[in-house]
Amino acid sequence: MAQDEINKNEWKNPDNWSGLGFYFSKKDSRVWVPKSTPWMGWTLNIGRPMGAYLLLAFIIGIPLFIIIIGVVTRK
Repeated sequence: MAQDEINKNEWKNPDNWSGLGFYFSKKDSRVWVPKSTPWMGWTLNIGRPMGAYLLLAFIIGIPLFIIIIGVVTRK
């Protein structure tokens, strides 16, 4: 079976989707995948190491950036 077919089958499998819209599949080679309702955008495959790292970077990086901007611009 080709990787494209594996990716499609994994994406269609409801067991790979959480109720919060997270996608987790170690067999799917993609880091960014369409959401389960594709017109709603894209999500990270947190089953891939890079996907998990990006999610962690978003969770930590955005609040850290806001705090840094607040400290730098404080008068």
